[in-house]
Amino acid sequence: MYKILLVGLGGFAGSSARYLMQLVFPHYPGAFPWGTFLINIIGSLLIGIIYGLAEEHKIMNQEMRLLLAIGFCGSFTTFSTFSVENLQMFQMGSYAHLIVNIVLSVTLGIMAVIVGIQLTRYFV
Repeated sequence: MYKILLVGLGGFAGSSARYLMQLVFPHYPGAFPWGTFLINIIGSLLIGIIYGLAEEHKIMNQEMRLLLAIGFCGSFTTFSTFSVENLQMFQMGSYAHLIVNIVLSVTLGIMAVIVGIQLTRYFV
């Protein structure tokens, strides 16, 4: 039960942070979804840092990983919103935004994970 509460606490913090980011960067159908894009890249960087600390440096216990990786990052990042926004861009004929969003989100997301891991190698 304790582990479920940790995931829930992290999830509360992550989804609240995502909501605040969406307020700062609202999405208008057909326009480029800056909020979701930035959220997913930041979340990818964070999970890279968490992975580096937990797996490579062994300085993060399982409870902290549950709180931060599954709870916070899992609720902060959003594949479902990414999917809906891409569908909206497709339906509105915003094909350039659609292609840029898909390509950059996936490419920069993976690169952000790598950068996060590398940061832990450099600073830890």
